[in-house]
Amino acid sequence: MNNKEKLEMAHWAVAQAKKHGADEVAISISNSRDIEIEYRDKKIETLKESSQNSLSLTIYTDHKFSNHTTNDIRKESLAPFISEAVAMTKYLSSDQFRELGNPKFYEGRSTADLKLRDPNYESMTSKKRVEVARQIEDAAQSVSDKIISCTGGYGDTYSESIKVLSNGFEGERTTTVFYAGSQATIDDGNGGRPQDWYYGVTRNFDDLPKTAMLGRSAVERALRKVGQTKIASGEYDMIVENRTVSRLLSALYGPMRARSLQQRSSFLEGKLGEKIASDKLTMIDDPFVPSGMGSRHYDGDGFSARKRTIIDKGVLKEYFVDNYYGKKLGMEPNSGGTSNVVLESGSKSVDEMIASVDKGIYVTGFLGGNSNSTTGDFSYGIVGQLIEGGKIIKSVNEMNISGFLVDLWQGLGEVGNDPYIYSSWRLPTLKFNGVQFSGV
Repeated sequence: MNNKEKLEMAHWAVAQAKKHGADEVAISISNSRDIEIEYRDKKIETLKESSQNSLSLTIYTDHKFSNHTTNDIRKESLAPFISEAVAMTKYLSSDQFRELGNPKFYEGRSTADLKLRDPNYESMTSKKRVEVARQIEDAAQSVSDKIISCTGGYGDTYSESIKVLSNGFEGERTTTVFYAGSQATIDDGNGGRPQDWYYGVTRNFDDLPKTAMLGRSAVERALRKVGQTKIASGEYDMIVENRTVSRLLSALYGPMRARSLQQRSSFLEGKLGEKIASDKLTMIDDPFVPSGMGSRHYDGDGFSARKRTIIDKGVLKEYFVDNYYGKKLGMEPNSGGTSNVVLESGSKSVDEMIASVDKGIYVTGFLGGNSNSTTGDFSYGIVGQLIEGGKIIKSVNEMNISGFLVDLWQGLGEVGNDPYIYSSWRLPTLKFNGVQFSGV
C-alpha cells in the first residue's frame, strides 16, 4: 500500500468513525521493514527481518478519548474494529481538554526536503549487509588479544507513514535509518571484564563511519577501562563526553514539559525568563537539520514544526507544550517533545579541554542514578578517567556525582566543538567547573 492508498484508507476510516458517532478522529497508518544482523566468532549469530503494517485510531466523542491499534488494515476487518472502538469510547469519563488542536497550528508547514530517506536504500542487498557486520567484527578482533567476546552489528529500517485528522490535517513521511557498530568485552588480567560499544546511526548508508573505525573503537574504549578504580572524594572539574551529555540534559528536559508543569512536578515551574544555567548554554530545538534523526515537518499533534531557542545564554525561554497539557495550563502549544536538540558549540576540541584541566575527571559514561524533576536534585554513578595537569592519568569508576541541577548547569564553563551526530540530541563535549565527586 503506497502513501496515496494510505491516505484514501485513512479518510475512509475517519468517515466510518464519524458515522458511528465520533466527534473528532485521528488516523495514522504506517508500514516498516526492519533488518538486523550480528556477526560473532566469525559467523552470523543474528539475522532478523520483519515487516509490519499498522493503523492507529484515536477517537474523541463528547470529550471522551481513546486510542486503538490494529495490524489488520483490510476494510472488512476495519469496519467492525472502528465501530467497536467508538462504542467503547462512549463508556469513558469526559475530559473537557480532550480534543484535536486548533487548525491554525497546522498552517505554515515547511516543504523543505529534510533528506530523511536514502535514495539508494533499494540497492542494499543481503550480501552487503552481512559483509558490513563481518568487517566490523574482523576489525574489532584485530585490536587486541585480550578480547573475550565482540560483536559486529548492522541494521536498517525503511518506513512510510501518513497521518489524517478529521479537522483538516494531512501529512506523510518516508524515512530510512541505518545503524552499525560493535560491542566488546575484554579481560583486564585481574578478573574484571570491562566492556564498551561504538555505534553510528544515520539516515543515509554512506554517512555511517567506516567499518574499521566502528570495530576498533569499541575495543579501544574497553581497553581504556583496564585498571579502573575509585579515587578520593572531592571537588573536581568535570568534562562529559559528547555522546554521554544527553543523560544530564535530559534531566532538564523532563521538567520543561507541560505535563510536568501541570502535575506540579517540575522544579522549573515559573522560571520562564530566569537564568537557570551558565551563559555558555544555548539550547535550540531544530526540526530542519538535513538528514537529522529528529527532523520533521510536523509533530505528533500535527502542528507545523518550528525552530525554537529553548534556553538562550542560560535563560529559560520556552517550555515544551503539547496540545492536551497546553489546554489544561491555558498555554499556547508549541510541541510537547523535542526534534533535534542542538547546543550552540564552542571553539575547543575535547583534547584542548582536557589539556586545560589541572584536576578533573573525564566522564565517559553514567551508571545508574536518577534526578528528581520536582526538586532538581540528582545523583549519578560515573565511569571515566582521571585528569591531572592536563593529562589523562588512569581510569576511574564506582564514583558518584550529586547536587542540584541548576547549580551544576550554572557551573558550565566550556562547550566543545564536537557535536555528537549519531543521535537526535546533537550535543558536544561539556566542561563543568567544581563538581562534587564521591569516591573513597
